[in-house]
Amino acid sequence: MTISLVNRMASFGDAEAVVFHGGTYTYRQLLAMVDDWRRLLDTHGVRPGEVVTLEGAYSPRSCAGLIALIEREVVVVPLTTLPEAKRAEFLDVAEVEVTIAVDDAGEHTVRRTGRTAGHELYGRLRAAHRPGLVLFSSGTTGRSKASVLDFAKVLARYGEGGRARRILSFLSLDHIGGVNTLLATLTQGGTVITVAERTPDSVFAAIERHGAEVLPTTPTFLNMVLISGVLERYDTSALRLVTYGTEPMPERTLRRLAQALPEVRLKQTYGLSELGILPTKSRGDDTLWVKLGNAGFEHKIVDDVLWIRSDMAMLGYLNAPAPFDDEGFFNTQDVVLTDGEWIRILGRRSEIINVGGEKVYPSEVESVVLEVDGIAEVTVGGIPSPVTGMVVKATVQLAEGVEEDQRSVARRVRAHCAGKLEAFKVPAIVQVSDQRHHSDRFKKTRSLV
Repeated sequence: MTISLVNRMASFGDAEAVVFHGGTYTYRQLLAMVDDWRRLLDTHGVRPGEVVTLEGAYSPRSCAGLIALIEREVVVVPLTTLPEAKRAEFLDVAEVEVTIAVDDAGEHTVRRTGRTAGHELYGRLRAAHRPGLVLFSSGTTGRSKASVLDFAKVLARYGEGGRARRILSFLSLDHIGGVNTLLATLTQGGTVITVAERTPDSVFAAIERHGAEVLPTTPTFLNMVLISGVLERYDTSALRLVTYGTEPMPERTLRRLAQALPEVRLKQTYGLSELGILPTKSRGDDTLWVKLGNAGFEHKIVDDVLWIRSDMAMLGYLNAPAPFDDEGFFNTQDVVLTDGEWIRILGRRSEIINVGGEKVYPSEVESVVLEVDGIAEVTVGGIPSPVTGMVVKATVQLAEGVEEDQRSVARRVRAHCAGKLEAFKVPAIVQVSDQRHHSDRFKKTRSLV
């Protein structure tokens, strides 16, 4: 499959493949970098089946390195810049044998760790002569889980028949969304547009400058976009599609986005590191109802929870039991509503707040709180109560320039929610905080509450 990918890339010749630091790199140049990587791997004796990190920024060198490592049939562990303790944890969990870091100048540092990777999942890949991919969860609620995927099955999802598009790469290569963006773009002769910083200004400056047609991102980032006012400062005429996923989208944010970008299609995506990115169809730009495609995927709903079976599902976790049933369906833990073939994702079962036996979904309350004047961001969660077991707490961030004492903010938030929500869903506690509400992957951090 890697040979097929390289051959397809070669057919695109001098078309733009990657935009990095404002400069462009063609498919021909990207494949020349793949050749450089082959020589590097030969020099350092990197062998098929070894567990190898790929560390550094999302750059042409890193993209070429990923292709060369897949071709070498190693198990790739893509990592971004991490705190030393977190990096050490990941190297230990993944039993990494070789580390390869790429700096901003494109220089490589290769080291052997002295470990020998003996996990049973690696043994299965080696026996089948297949490349592997290890992806770590964000780990916002505890120790990160490490998924092991068969990279040949991942590659099999990407073939001919698509359209070349200019896509801004928002998620890094250590995330299934970042891998999906890269492979989906390069197999069709499109252009991956990278940004040095994932801020609203840098992202939309890149969209304007390089004519990005597609922006795959998160609801949290899109709310930041609306707050920042960048849509009024940059030309978005090239933009055709915004996709969002990784967490529930507040209805308020979606409605505002549809109004602000009336010519842009808004599409909800759904994917997990353990399963890949599912094909989806949104019922409309201003609705959260979505239909899951069945090309390589099947799904079922058991007790309102979504279960999915995937052709490219992970082999398992390196450090946790894998929640597959006897039929191979994976428990996503996402609670959903159904309307015929359409589903609406309410959030993870673990995030549901139980108030005296009544269920509260944080995203529903967050959407209402965002309607309150002067509120820029909100994270909702549950805290213990001796009377009802749990009560709803909302941690809010005020819009720039807004100065108001916490007691006044709390009164306004509760009064607004009381007119829109059932009594048990109204936040009993409202806290004002300047602390950021998202992880480095721009996914809401529930532990903030």
